[in-house]
Amino acid sequence: MSTDELRDVALADWHEAVATAQASGFTFFDWLSAVDRTYDEAAPGYDLVLRALDVSHGAGTHGIRAVRITTRVPEGADAPSVTDVYAGAAWHERETHEMFGVGFSGFDDGSGSGLRPLLLPEGFAGTPLRKSFVLAARASKQWPGGKEPGEGHDSAKSPSRRRVQAPGVPGPDWGPR
Repeated sequence: MSTDELRDVALADWHEAVATAQASGFTFFDWLSAVDRTYDEAAPGYDLVLRALDVSHGAGTHGIRAVRITTRVPEGADAPSVTDVYAGAAWHERETHEMFGVGFSGFDDGSGSGLRPLLLPEGFAGTPLRKSFVLAARASKQWPGGKEPGEGHDSAKSPSRRRVQAPGVPGPDWGPR
């Protein structure tokens, strides 16, 4: 069992915080991703999160030490790449770039190809893990939930109320006409 030490750092200190963690024994890179916080009124953007482990302690009485480092990346800004600290971060940075649109300055995975598509088909437009991304499947078929009042068998007797729209369902004006 591991417990994570949490470190919240400014974007300008991101690379240094990750390098310091690696130098202090957190040598096993676990994962890196983002969380969409664009609707946070105080500081909109994306929380970039990295988790690394110190496996030198083994699974003894204290377990494996872990550190989770988080920084806020404002929309349109780039985060410093940590591929020079953890080579394994390259895949995760490419995925985070593709799914959230977060850029990484200084990205280098040794290929010289930069931040290129990783998971999505060629020509795919958009960043599907952003909250603002419209889910096309929800636009093409009905929401599978229960019927709304006023729908179904006896609509004349059903009370009327505002229709509830599920998250990710586009408005009626979305799509080709």
